Amino acid sequence: MSTNHYTYQVSWSPEDGEYVGTVAEFPSLSWLDADEQAAFAGIRRLVDDVAAQMVAEGSPPPDSLADRDYSGKFVVRLTPARHRALAIKAAQSGVSMNRLVSDTLAAR
Repeated sequence: MSTNHYTYQVSWSPEDGEYVGTVAEFPSLSWLDADEQAAFAGIRRLVDDVAAQMVAEGSPPPDSLADRDYSGKFVVRLTPARHRALAIKAAQSGVSMNRLVSDTLAAR
């Protein structure tokens, strides 16, 4: 099981006074280190160990976000008032509501 495609991030934690390495596929895991590269290496090793343990116990580790297939569709629940407001704005803009929402998300 390769963990190379997982979504790793290292950022500074002012609360801890160190860099914190995280991985989106395992949100409960993190690794702190004063050195940015060491925080990255630490979270990678930790994920490797946890994934190997999962396999040993017969549980499949999560698929990487990068390797998953995406349909391009997702459902969002809105209040009726917000739905109406978006429909009006889309009509006034001369675009579909889907286009309006997609463009709005992309601009953020």
